[in-house]
Amino acid sequence: MNAEDIQALIATGLECQHIEVEGDGRHWFAVIVSSAFEGQNRVQRQRMVNATVHAKMVTDELHALSMKTLTPAEWAELQA
Repeated sequence: MNAEDIQALIATGLECQHIEVEGDGRHWFAVIVSSAFEGQNRVQRQRMVNATVHAKMVTDELHALSMKTLTPAEWAELQA
């Protein structure tokens, strides 16, 4: 798997305004911005993202994914 593959998996299962993925081929880090995260706590947000990549994690095609999940407003605040 590469960063583009992971981005596509996440985007297919979750409407996102922004996705960044970086990693070394086994361990990945993603910044995911989605309005679907509104009203969700950190654990709920991570579960939403994990649901999009679960099939690849089960087969170990995707070994580890850590993430920062943000609403569009939270993302805009960080960009200011």
